Amino acid sequence: MSHIRFRVMAIAAFVLAGAFSIAALSQDLLTQKVISVDMAQNMAQATIAQCRANGYRVSVSIIDNGGLLKAFLRDDGSGAGTGDLSRAKAYTALFFRRTSGETAKAFGAMTPPPNVAGTVLLAGGVPIKAGAETIGAIGVSGAPGGDKDEACADAGIAKVADKLK
Repeated sequence: MSHIRFRVMAIAAFVLAGAFSIAALSQDLLTQKVISVDMAQNMAQATIAQCRANGYRVSVSIIDNGGLLKAFLRDDGSGAGTGDLSRAKAYTALFFRRTSGETAKAFGAMTPPPNVAGTVLLAGGVPIKAGAETIGAIGVSGAPGGDKDEACADAGIAKVADKLK
């Protein structure tokens, strides 16, 4: 009987030791890269500037890695619906970790296409990456085509590319 009791106590000690090591690991601080307000504003302004240079009036949304709005600009003369659409394009890029145009191509042929709340199957959203890590996204709406929205978003990211390494 004492042999069985010893085994049970040994197993219990092993389980408790594992639980303590997991608890110790889960209490460590995590380090992550985040988009600062200044960086988000610089990206938004560079995006608007690029679209203006191309003759487009757009709205641009920058979201952080949690999907929260970090910066938003609606250019003079941009359409009323462009604000919400730019936000949805950014969220699509963040959620799927690729451009919203790539997601539209991948899912657009499906019948019915996947319906993920807050996302849209239109080009114009681009993930913002620091190395391989997606730290946010930018969405643009208002140019005459998602590919043109995406080109402006790329210009916004390019403005801060040296800080994303």
